[in-house]
Amino acid sequence: MLQDYAGIMTNPAAILWDMDGTLVDTEPYWIEAEIELMRAHGLDWTKEQGLQFVGNDLLTSAGILRAAGLDLAPETIVETLLEKVIERVRVAVPFRPGALEFLAAARAEGIPCLLVTASYRSLAEAVVASCPAGSFDGIVAGDEVSAGKPAPEPYLKAAAMLGLDPGDCVAFEDSVPGLTSAEAAGTIAVGIPHLVELEPIPGRHLWPSLAGRTIADLRGLRSRLSV
Repeated sequence: MLQDYAGIMTNPAAILWDMDGTLVDTEPYWIEAEIELMRAHGLDWTKEQGLQFVGNDLLTSAGILRAAGLDLAPETIVETLLEKVIERVRVAVPFRPGALEFLAAARAEGIPCLLVTASYRSLAEAVVASCPAGSFDGIVAGDEVSAGKPAPEPYLKAAAMLGLDPGDCVAFEDSVPGLTSAEAAGTIAVGIPHLVELEPIPGRHLWPSLAGRTIADLRGLRSRLSV
């Protein structure tokens, strides 16, 4: 992986980006939206409870709210939360440290970037619209897969969209479900913990941040499956 026929380390074929918590710090927006929705129906909800949603498929998160007493259809819960988060994103997009700089470096190197998110396309497009033009070559959204993270389908679909082997692609993730998805798909997955801890198991790549990182840092990485 990431190696040409002469044995010289080369750039990854593509970078597959998680969105919430990796590209942008929107997790607080989600938690605020959950608290507002629950309180509007006379139910308590806390930031600590909201952390269990990080990286989840949105319908899975809706199921957790319903189990906590929210008497709404899962689809209604998802639509309501999405509307609240999109409203916040349109006011301000809080990019994670080093994310925009890394995107710019990828563009300069000619490396395709795809957004692979558990959020739905409406929110993903709002975030992409706030990035420099040409930052992303496509989106795989949570409402466009049959099995979301932690299943491997989102990352398998992203690689297929580019006609690439997942093992030639680097994936950036901040959550347990997301990293599980990326690793199961066979990508060269890099965990960048944010609000939740990621277990440092053998062969797993963990970076504390994208800040200060360069494309050169990707060239020596290997998929856990090839270690």
